[in-house]
Amino acid sequence: MTSEQPDTAMTAARHWFVRLRDTDATEADRAAFARWLAEDPAHPIAWQRTQRLWARLDDLTPLLRRRLPDVAEDMRVEVLPPRRSTARTRRAWMQGVAAAALVLAGGGYAVMTPGLLADYRTHTAERRTVALPDGSSVELGSNTALSLAFDAQTRRLVLHAGEAFFQVTADAGRPFTVEAGQGVTRALGTAFNIKRQADVVIVSVIEHAVAVALEGQPAVTVGQGQQVRYEGQRVDAIRRAVPADVQAWRQDRLIFREAPLRDVVADLERYRSGRIVITDARVGRIPVSGVFHTRQTDAALATIADTLPVRVTRATDLLVLIRPQ
Repeated sequence: MTSEQPDTAMTAARHWFVRLRDTDATEADRAAFARWLAEDPAHPIAWQRTQRLWARLDDLTPLLRRRLPDVAEDMRVEVLPPRRSTARTRRAWMQGVAAAALVLAGGGYAVMTPGLLADYRTHTAERRTVALPDGSSVELGSNTALSLAFDAQTRRLVLHAGEAFFQVTADAGRPFTVEAGQGVTRALGTAFNIKRQADVVIVSVIEHAVAVALEGQPAVTVGQGQQVRYEGQRVDAIRRAVPADVQAWRQDRLIFREAPLRDVVADLERYRSGRIVITDARVGRIPVSGVFHTRQTDAALATIADTLPVRVTRATDLLVLIRPQ
């Protein structure tokens, strides 16, 4: 027998999980579930994974409510479905929560949030300007986490996630550095932007210059109107930056010029709750050009659906799927 594909098995397991937890589940349902388990070796594995993910959601919810109350509210996580609901309404409600559990718990959404205990954090669609102790300032974009450690000798910051625009006050005796991923950016001038998405970091210089160094490698100097991208221990060649594009997020805009759809989605995700999942790597490579409003991500997704050979499906309030047409 050919084993079923994992994604198909997980979808069926989620269906059975919801169906069996429903108060209207019958003996016939349980018998059909037993037959499904026996049909394919992938089914018991998918069933066990679904149970583990649901258990993780139980652990995740209290942490969300303590650490990120606004995100917990966005999730609308409940212990029980709404009262006085019909069997169909209950089942739909549980399908939605189960789908969110697979995405959020599976990705360790709250537990693994970068910089959960950072000094400064912004939430979805929030921008915040912070005055630093030395007179410098930093503007934080959506879903950004930043820590700082200033003393008499150094000015050290860590960008855990997100995007930030730095305007640095000169102080020759105290270097101003920003750690992001595997690299350290040292200010040689006054204004620069750093965007971090997981291990990918892009440093763009608006005024003067910065030095970007990765451990064990010589530093590269990035001048005004230039940017450099690094991931892990790999540094790409310096390229030209368009200052208006780099800073567009500061006016609630995102500008893309022939950017891969996967990069566009990664940026849009920071401005909405939940996940946007591209189901096919080929779709993620489709080039995208356009200007999107950060507070209108649904409109951005609609434009993507209308102009690209893809299908955009809203599975739940917290999960959007992008598939080939």
